[in-house]
Amino acid sequence: MADLSETTVPSGTTVGVAPAAPVSRGVRRITVQAGPVTLSGLSSEPPHGPPRALVLALHGGGTSAGYFDGQAHPDLSLLTLGADLGHRVVALDRPGYGASAAELPDGRTLVEQAADIAAAVRQLACDGPVGGGVLLLAHSFAGKPAFLLAAEHAPDMLLGLDVSGCGTRLAVPYDQVRHGRNGRRLNWGPLSLYPPATFQAAATVVAPMPPREAESAGDWERLSAEVLPRVRVPVRLTFAEHEAWWRHGDEDVADMVGRLTAAPRVRVDRMPGAGHNISLGWAARTYHLRALAFVEECLRRTA
Repeated sequence: MADLSETTVPSGTTVGVAPAAPVSRGVRRITVQAGPVTLSGLSSEPPHGPPRALVLALHGGGTSAGYFDGQAHPDLSLLTLGADLGHRVVALDRPGYGASAAELPDGRTLVEQAADIAAAVRQLACDGPVGGGVLLLAHSFAGKPAFLLAAEHAPDMLLGLDVSGCGTRLAVPYDQVRHGRNGRRLNWGPLSLYPPATFQAAATVVAPMPPREAESAGDWERLSAEVLPRVRVPVRLTFAEHEAWWRHGDEDVADMVGRLTAAPRVRVDRMPGAGHNISLGWAARTYHLRALAFVEECLRRTA
């Protein structure tokens, strides 16, 4: 989804390409070679001993890896929390964002992104320890290439798949997704759900949504019917209380779960007090703790 890019955030500040951002305690900037594409990102590692797992986090459309290292409040960073709980956490700038934006100004399709991210997973596994395996955590638009990756490229290297803010039935017209219209309301929900400094800090995590990515958004409802039945790892789906991009009533969610016929386990979580951008709101710590608990469940399954 077009989360923040080219959107007037609620503070009234128009944002575009993200300026350099601060990072949280223990977080460092990295690059990862994903086949022919160089991806940038953020990384954190446990302070004591080897990691229990690698959590690879993928941001939504129009944001950046900094989405998972929110600076508006110390409780927001997935990277810091995950490392404190014994995991190696990497948040990647997806193809067409960050370091690859100049190389891929038009971005990549869903299928191309899935192949690039699969190559990044393999490279990260070569570059450092991954403990019991890799948990792919994807937000919004990133859920689409994440499902594709799990189905087509790397089912044997993934512990599981954790996706938030991504369904199979759009709640808005496709043109609204492609052009990011009404993004303020759809992305945020009530502003009380976010720390007061959110909309100043948000300027550091936004980036233009590449054209090919935006154009491919309309493919998902058709593609998901083909891809979801081939996902063979445990899946956790999270829908925010104020999710507005996707239909997420009981019938809609049941339809999505019903397509995941090969997944050994599917869990659905509802996140009260949250808008679409869960990891930037007050609900972020709760959501991240639940995601990391899912990592532990997946580790026990493979033990």
